[in-house]
Amino acid sequence: MNLLSVIILFVCVLVSVAFLTLLERKVLGYIQIRKGPNKVGYCGIVQPFSDAIKLFTKEQTFPVMSNFLPYYGSPIFSLFVSLFIWLITPFYYGGLDFELGLLFFLCCTSVGVYTVMIAGWASNSMYSLLGGLRAVAQTISYEVSLALILMSFLFLGGGYNLFNFYEYQYYFWFIIIGFPLGIIWFASCLAETNRTPFDFAEGESELVSGFNIEYSSGGFALIFMAEYASILFMSMLTVVLFLGGGLYSMFFILKLVFVSFVFIWVRGTLPRFRYDKLMYLAWKSFLPISLNYLIFFLGLKVMIISVLF
Repeated sequence: MNLLSVIILFVCVLVSVAFLTLLERKVLGYIQIRKGPNKVGYCGIVQPFSDAIKLFTKEQTFPVMSNFLPYYGSPIFSLFVSLFIWLITPFYYGGLDFELGLLFFLCCTSVGVYTVMIAGWASNSMYSLLGGLRAVAQTISYEVSLALILMSFLFLGGGYNLFNFYEYQYYFWFIIIGFPLGIIWFASCLAETNRTPFDFAEGESELVSGFNIEYSSGGFALIFMAEYASILFMSMLTVVLFLGGGLYSMFFILKLVFVSFVFIWVRGTLPRFRYDKLMYLAWKSFLPISLNYLIFFLGLKVMIISVLF
């Protein structure tokens, strides 16, 4: 039953990725005062599947100077990690009950850095190498603030299981007591998933699509799917950590769709940041704030325990 529930989860995530791309193209279309996809199927509803068929049937190019195994292996491993991280989804029935779910999340995001780095290096192109190096530096920088924010709530909750966040947010959401942390978390999620305004790994103006420049056909499609699976997962985790709600309620799904919509909204609204400002933001702004909150929540927990016992 566990294996079956995991397979169903992966299939649902992949279908959700398809429709998230459709949502993005529609929203960006209306932001730019145009229609977006509206020819294939009713209102363009079948467009993602026709895109998938087009991508996977195109010719697979193989750069002569690239390293064959890492070049082909990194997109597959990237999608594998992006799907594997969904195993910590806190289902009441079926699925895998992770007692150390948040530690597993941090391990998977750390491993995800290597896939981008190997993809950039194995292509043996200067553009892709620069894009990979940028992505690695950016992801490592923002993982620090993500980990500190998670630790703040771990001190309050006292466990790594995501079920704790449901129980503690039954009466009020954590976004109320930690609004600055919520904003920092969301900005760090944007940087972690290489989304606008932090998409320096794909800076078209100077890197010509960045670390995935040499990929075409299936390899590009796998990298694309991995990125959008990560966006959906970070949206789900943001809802679990800050906006509460049970996984089986319609309200939870609406909140998840809203957070995903905000990811797209930011892309249609904000211009690209400057790279030195991105690093400055991570180390000079987000790190001190999240560290101060961590110390504050630790002191709060100690005070509560001393009062009770």
